Amino acid sequence: MSEIFVDLGTVDAPSGVLVFGMAGWIDHWPELGRPLSERAKAAASSGGGHLHEWLCEAVAVPTAGDRPLKVRASTSPSPFDGEPTIATLEIGLGLSWPGTVGRSLPVRLGDLPVDRCGMAIGDAVGLDAWTGMGGEPADGLADVFYWGLYEEDAYAQFGSERSTRYGVVDGPHGWLDLPLAEAVAREAELTAWRDRLYGKGLMVSVEGHTDHHRFRRAGWHHPLRVGAIEVGGCRVLGIEWDQGDHSTRHRGERDAGQVYPVTLEAGETGETVMRWTIPPHAFDGEDE
Repeated sequence: MSEIFVDLGTVDAPSGVLVFGMAGWIDHWPELGRPLSERAKAAASSGGGHLHEWLCEAVAVPTAGDRPLKVRASTSPSPFDGEPTIATLEIGLGLSWPGTVGRSLPVRLGDLPVDRCGMAIGDAVGLDAWTGMGGEPADGLADVFYWGLYEEDAYAQFGSERSTRYGVVDGPHGWLDLPLAEAVAREAELTAWRDRLYGKGLMVSVEGHTDHHRFRRAGWHHPLRVGAIEVGGCRVLGIEWDQGDHSTRHRGERDAGQVYPVTLEAGETGETVMRWTIPPHAFDGEDE
């Protein structure tokens, strides 16, 4: 039976080089030496390849730089909760399949683990501007969330709104789009109130509007947790993973051999596509 694909959106790659990699580590590439874009361009110049240094991993490929690149996916049920999760990710590269290469066999570029912090697809140069989890929010704004045993008591004292995400209407209490200084002050106020009355039982989090947080927030209402944002003037897609599904299917990541092949293949219309294929979960004795 052929796979049924759903459209996830498009990305831009005006530099002519597309990167697909682990979102939790994009901003670490410069700390290891050369910027991500330099590494990606070198890999793309030879037809594409796998980039891996320390905990940072990505795949880079040449693309058409003058058009949106369509991203789509097929799904399979998660062994964690039965909800649809990505089984095959496919990115159209806007280039014809080379006539000198047979269409029957895929060209393997390497493999990638599922980053529990998400995956990102975008232009190699644009992603050099990516701000990760520890970065400063470019717009100076942040979101504040609180949850736990005494969240209703906190709500009675401080108010707030409930966020809706991933189909859950009653998500964490909190406030969106606060100036960063106000968000930090709100966190301190909540924490002091908790410590004074209870000592524990309430978690408080400040999420600055980094690119990492923005793509996760953009995917709150997508069934596959996919969100589109602009980074470095380019449209980027981010994919967040359900933490329960990650623990069931992908735990340990590369250290545990949980990696999945990335290939170049000829699409149905003769276009070159990049595919990342996650095989069905195989239960062993410990899982049953």
